Amino acid sequence: MAGNAKQFSGPGRRNMGPRPKLENPMGIFKRIMKYVLKNYLVHCIIVLVCIFVAVLASVQGTMFTKDLIDVYIKPMIGQANPDYAPLLAAMSRVAIFYSIGIVATYVNARIMVNVTQGTLRDLRNDMFTHMETLPIRYFDTHSHGDIMSIYTNDIDTLRQMISQSIPQFINSAVTIVSVFISMLVLSVPLTILEVVMLGLIMTVSRKLVSLSGKFFISQQKDLGALNGFIEEMMDGQKVIKVFCHEEESKYRFNELNEALFTSAYNANKYVNIMGPVNVQLGNLSYVVCAVVGCVISINGLFGGGLSVGSLVSFLTFTKQFNMPINQISQQFNSVIMALAGADRIFKLLDEEPEVDNGYVTLVRAKEENGELTECSERTGIWAWKHTHQATGLTDYVRLTGDIVFDDVDFGYVPEKMVLHNVKMFATPGQKIAFVGSTGAGKTTITNLINRFYDIQDGKIRYDGININKIKKADLRRSLGIVLQETHLFSTTVMENIRYGKLDATDEEVYAAARLANADGFIKHLPDGYNTVLTGDGANLSQGQRQLLAIARAAIADPPVLILDEATSSIDTRTERLVQDGMDKLMSGRTTFVIAHRLSTVRNSDCIMVLEKGYVIERGTHDQLIEEQGRYYQLYTGNAPKTATV
Repeated sequence: MAGNAKQFSGPGRRNMGPRPKLENPMGIFKRIMKYVLKNYLVHCIIVLVCIFVAVLASVQGTMFTKDLIDVYIKPMIGQANPDYAPLLAAMSRVAIFYSIGIVATYVNARIMVNVTQGTLRDLRNDMFTHMETLPIRYFDTHSHGDIMSIYTNDIDTLRQMISQSIPQFINSAVTIVSVFISMLVLSVPLTILEVVMLGLIMTVSRKLVSLSGKFFISQQKDLGALNGFIEEMMDGQKVIKVFCHEEESKYRFNELNEALFTSAYNANKYVNIMGPVNVQLGNLSYVVCAVVGCVISINGLFGGGLSVGSLVSFLTFTKQFNMPINQISQQFNSVIMALAGADRIFKLLDEEPEVDNGYVTLVRAKEENGELTECSERTGIWAWKHTHQATGLTDYVRLTGDIVFDDVDFGYVPEKMVLHNVKMFATPGQKIAFVGSTGAGKTTITNLINRFYDIQDGKIRYDGININKIKKADLRRSLGIVLQETHLFSTTVMENIRYGKLDATDEEVYAAARLANADGFIKHLPDGYNTVLTGDGANLSQGQRQLLAIARAAIADPPVLILDEATSSIDTRTERLVQDGMDKLMSGRTTFVIAHRLSTVRNSDCIMVLEKGYVIERGTHDQLIEEQGRYYQLYTGNAPKTATV
């Protein structure tokens, strides 16, 4: 196995496929700006004002250089007693303008921190809120690590764009316009020359941006894929080591890591080249303007209006004129990367939420004179509340746990059915067991009862009501579920059990734990019920984790229980202890049990045998053993003596 693992051959080992392209980048940018302006319009207006003030303060300081040389310094050259008072007064005015610019820059920076972090907070809130509305199908088809990458890496790319890139674009635009006007005032010929040189700089920058942009889009996708793989490997470390799969895992990691390296290397290669190239082209522009400006000034060309002070100011402006172009070029790549991240964010936000057209709700009820009425206090009675839209009349149907499958067909994809013509009824208090080989459709049936998925054909009725008419939250509130894969939260044992009923008292938690026979091992934990679990309960055995899940279902006290391999991780001795508690828990409740251990379903009221999505046998344990069909084969290991249909 490990010895047969493929060896990683390094860069260029295979074609990673065409680079993805960003669709409708302008639409994505507009959507980002709607998020920013939705709650921070006033803040953004203040930032704009601050940018204008800061730029104008800088420009007037550069323009002052002309007067500083021509009006104040040159006249004082050679004077025996020069008067510095006018110069000091002028410099004081310039200092005041610069001080205002400094304050404006500080205010701008502080406000943008608030705007940026507030926008990202709103995005994360909306993403998580929307994610909670998505159907199970979405999480079955998307890597959890890739989803996490959206919350972390993709969100972080927006942080840089909102806090730096967008303000820098505005600042650069204002700077270019104001500097261009100032340059025209100083010298039209030199301004034309500077514009020509600027065209050269922009041509080179545009080429470099186009080369790097597509790789920044790839970088975000490759980063998400790598995070998803790492998350899978962390969860499956025991399996990897058991099957000596380390070399194959490293090979696959190297593939994904190489893809990320390639996209990140190419993206940043052009970005790192762009800065020095633009700086050197800017220096070239400065030298050309200086030489031409000196020729014009010395020879009095074009009317002889270019003084020494004007030339010095103009040359300073050329630096200010080229610098924003370089800054914009640098920010383009951050914007492209942010748009790629925003595209993934908005794709999550645009995922269709779980559809719920139900209108029947679950309410507390009490019985008076043989009639059910709604109440707020606990009575131990629940009822389905159905308000007729036509008449406005309200009916109450007592929640008993009567569930019927009527010719149900279902497939996870329409072209491939998993269940075929399933007929089943479970009267209140009955225990229905599903058995069959792996992939026969046992867990799928329970996923349909709680409407994790909707059926293609047929009907499922709950207390005589089509479950499509029941609000999903109310439907699921009436069900207690112990899944095959137990999930525990990073909080105390008590809070993990209380998750089944958030308003449960401590005594109710203790009672549920005793019912599931979990009380014994909990008391031996370092802090008992207040022991904090970490890493999905990694500090507990698999059996202990399953016992906590059973206690969580017990505290919910639902009329219907779904036990999907609830004892699969419990040893035989513990299973006997748990079975007594399970029997108490199931007493008076409709229960659906999925089990590979047939010993756990012997006392079921009805055992349904599934094969390839069909119910091929049904009956009690004794009846099915007597028939000597498929169940007989599963239970005894002997070949069946009767054909199954």
